[in-house]
Amino acid sequence: MISFFLTRLLRAFITVMLVVTFAFIVLRMSGDPAQIILGPDAPPQAIEAFRKAWGLDQPILVQYFSYFGAIFQGDLGVSMRDGQKAIDLVAERIPATLMLTIPTLLLNLAIGIPAGVYAALHRDSIIDRLVMMTAIIGFTLPNFVLGLVLVLIFSVTLKWLPSGGSDTWMHAILPVLTMSIAGAAILARFARSAMIEILGQPYIRTASAKGVRWGDVIRNHALPNAAIPIVTLVGFMVGSLVAGAVVIESLFSWPGVGRLLVVAVSNRDLAVVQCILLLIASTMVLSNLVVDLLYGFLDPRLRDNQAKA
Repeated sequence: MISFFLTRLLRAFITVMLVVTFAFIVLRMSGDPAQIILGPDAPPQAIEAFRKAWGLDQPILVQYFSYFGAIFQGDLGVSMRDGQKAIDLVAERIPATLMLTIPTLLLNLAIGIPAGVYAALHRDSIIDRLVMMTAIIGFTLPNFVLGLVLVLIFSVTLKWLPSGGSDTWMHAILPVLTMSIAGAAILARFARSAMIEILGQPYIRTASAKGVRWGDVIRNHALPNAAIPIVTLVGFMVGSLVAGAVVIESLFSWPGVGRLLVVAVSNRDLAVVQCILLLIASTMVLSNLVVDLLYGFLDPRLRDNQAKA
């Protein structure tokens, strides 16, 4: 078990470092922050002084090792735009992002999984076709298009909800709804497929043939086995919620981490962008690490293999 955990932890660390390395290289190849921040009319002397002050005149390898050396010392850099610590700027936006992502995740679970399981138990019925048709529409419709449609309906036409901002809890309804529809649709389709596959297994037919009540078969045999692939998807979903909030926060003028990322990228504020990408990568890797550990509790065979390892 310890070897299993250490292997997963090492893999998670390497993944995060690769993501941050990729972001580090791409950001420095995408344009000179000095020219973007100071403007096109800035004199060459000012641009050169800015680049020297922030270490941008150093070779990229020197910048790279300097950056990672600072990370391991707990220093994630300083914003080139206003001189604040990057971690402080990001930390200020995290509560706003959590106000969207946590309700979104709860709605995804509360709607997607029951809908998918119900559709699987009533396969080829009208309810099944209706759930799948709704799921396909929700999955294929881009978030920004869905958000604009919801704004047009509930803000412009009906005037029930605000179209943007974050002053009250009502401002969060449309962003959460926009993010939840796609996530619930994905979970519904996945849960349906997992349940249909499990219901076709021999041990389900054997349990039914022995006279076990159908409800007990579903509760004690089908659902626990179907939970394993569903947990995998939920793990990916948890990790991608922050990244998925980028478009939604910009669309609804929500002051979260996603909107900060858009502004920082446009300003080439390297430290802030790298800090946010490190947060996103760490969240995704941590969620998948938790999923790996949950496998042992959901499937005794995996737990035995982990113990032997």
